Amino acid sequence: MLRTLADARNPGSLSNRLRQRRFRLFDSLVESRPRPLRIVDLGGTPQFWVHRGWAGREDVEITTVNLTPEPSRHANIASRSGDATDLRDLPDHAFDVVFSNSVIEHLFTLERQAAMAREIRRLAPAFWVQTPNYWFPIEPHFHVPGWQWMPTGVRRAVIRRRRCGWRGPCPNPRDADAAVREVRLLTRRELERLFPGATIVAERFGGLAKSWMVHDGFNRGPEVDDA
Repeated sequence: MLRTLADARNPGSLSNRLRQRRFRLFDSLVESRPRPLRIVDLGGTPQFWVHRGWAGREDVEITTVNLTPEPSRHANIASRSGDATDLRDLPDHAFDVVFSNSVIEHLFTLERQAAMAREIRRLAPAFWVQTPNYWFPIEPHFHVPGWQWMPTGVRRAVIRRRRCGWRGPCPNPRDADAAVREVRLLTRRELERLFPGATIVAERFGGLAKSWMVHDGFNRGPEVDDA
């Protein structure tokens, strides 16, 4: 049931409805920015922007960056390969806005997350980053209540034997270890250290902060209400 609610391929899923609601806040923040607006999406795909209705727009230029880029069929969306923690081939303020949706938690360590945060702040005068909340009880990748709070050894043992959300089973110990360590959810306090001075908005679900939206370089936006 949790996989059905979180299915990004289903336009009517809870996951997509929440994503669309978050994107409306982003849209309101960039609405008054000068055009053409140059956006770099770290870890994103052209299909994400197609689903948001931004493909083919003449006033927006989007560059998606991924380890393995997906081809784009739209003139205003370009894809390139790159590591979000090290984009030294791109100059400072090469874009107007950095966008990143549910990527920074996939970098294994706080050190790599800090490296991505530095690149985000360097590449544009404004940025928007969304990431799940460490303290929300349902882990969004493994769909197990309290998964992120369990000892690492317990999580490895579970995923070697069972499918958890979109991952597993991983009988190979190395694969199981990598699957567990890849996702490192962030707290609000950690985000404050990674993005000093930025606005941190809570996306609330059932009265709890489900995820964080961190932005800077825009006018302050409203907090997202409960679903």
